Amino acid sequence: MGELIVNFSNWIWDTPMLILLMGGGLILLAYSGFLPFRKLGHAMKVVRGKYDDSNMPGQITSFQALSAAIAATVGLGNISGVAIAINMGGPGAIFWMWMSAFVGMATKFFTCSLAIMYRGKDTAGVIQGGPMYVIEEGMGRKWKFLSIIFCVAGILGLLAIFQANQLTATFRFVLLEPAGLDRGATSRWIIGISMMVIVAGVILGGIKRIALVASKLVPFMVGLYFATVLLIVFKYIGEVPAMLWLIVEDAFTGNAVMGGAVGAVIVTGARRAAFSNEAGIGTAPMVHGASRNNEPVREGLIAMLGPFIDTIVVCTLTSLVILLTGVWQTTENDGVRLTLSAFEMALPGFGKYLLMTAVLVFAFSTMFTYSYYGHKCFNYLFGAKKADYYNYFYLITIVAGAVASLEVVISFVDGMYAIMAIPTMISAIYLSPKVRAATKDYFRRMKELDV
Repeated sequence: MGELIVNFSNWIWDTPMLILLMGGGLILLAYSGFLPFRKLGHAMKVVRGKYDDSNMPGQITSFQALSAAIAATVGLGNISGVAIAINMGGPGAIFWMWMSAFVGMATKFFTCSLAIMYRGKDTAGVIQGGPMYVIEEGMGRKWKFLSIIFCVAGILGLLAIFQANQLTATFRFVLLEPAGLDRGATSRWIIGISMMVIVAGVILGGIKRIALVASKLVPFMVGLYFATVLLIVFKYIGEVPAMLWLIVEDAFTGNAVMGGAVGAVIVTGARRAAFSNEAGIGTAPMVHGASRNNEPVREGLIAMLGPFIDTIVVCTLTSLVILLTGVWQTTENDGVRLTLSAFEMALPGFGKYLLMTAVLVFAFSTMFTYSYYGHKCFNYLFGAKKADYYNYFYLITIVAGAVASLEVVISFVDGMYAIMAIPTMISAIYLSPKVRAATKDYFRRMKELDV
């Protein structure tokens, strides 16, 4: 079964997803007239709460929506995901992660604008958003099969098995193995059960508690991680230009992977970028659809900040640490262990503990938010009264993720992400004229207000 999962994931990401996410994203970027990039200043004003209105429909503020979305994206994808990208595709994979992120900004602008434009109600009468509601409300019930495909893949792909796996690996590598206390499978089970209990204390409180915790954790975790990484980069500051050039050069030569297979480098970069910032997958529209906002374009502009923060900033810093220390060439470690090795080499004695703290916060914040995504998918398929049953399934799978192998876990998640992306991108492209018209109207009204 494990081999089947790995093979399917490799096949679907080899060409189909590259065309759908990169090609579709480029279409949306051009169709918008590159507007998301030209309106960054306006997006920042919105994030600061200039236009918040507590009387608007929705459950959380735009800032909380962005925080919750970033909590799900700025996480282990930026720490171990970058390490996996370099391991599989060499330094050049980072360049293609950058390209995917810029395209992803446009994708998120469209998908999250649509999440507000076409909100629906669940069986309890609560306003909900996300690709499944966009498809049904915007495209019509004849397209509902796409909503069902999205939700089935979401229930499985948005489990916290990758986070549980990598957090378990971190604890064992940093704390248990050096002290001679690692007991293999027994340790993984104990760590997995402990994580399950902690996550249960937050997710059983619903989206408001998740958003509240995320809005507190995100600034802290980003600040801590930035400070540590910048300290390492400053230590090797003279070598930074050479590493940046290595990323660009290898992106077009593929010297570090598969005998110069540039195509493999591009696929690896796009695949890891999708896992990291989730643009086009459809997760962010679910939380942005719950925002207390009635301006679709405004929410889309907020959402498109996510890929920039996640991939252009955080992933780049992580890749520099791995490349500057040279551990990607001198160790067989992969995933989070590779990043831990880089931090320990750069900051002997305490580097790995700083990273472990960041991993702890990254992993748990992502686990909290992912539960909300899966809960919404389950709610759509089975109704609000049964939706809470998903939480218990979600909690049990945290333990499963802790004891499974990294290759199977990452391939399973990648495969489900690919399936989720199909309905999300189809609906975004199909309904893009609606977003374009709303964008022109929105900025016309904003211009009148400024006058």
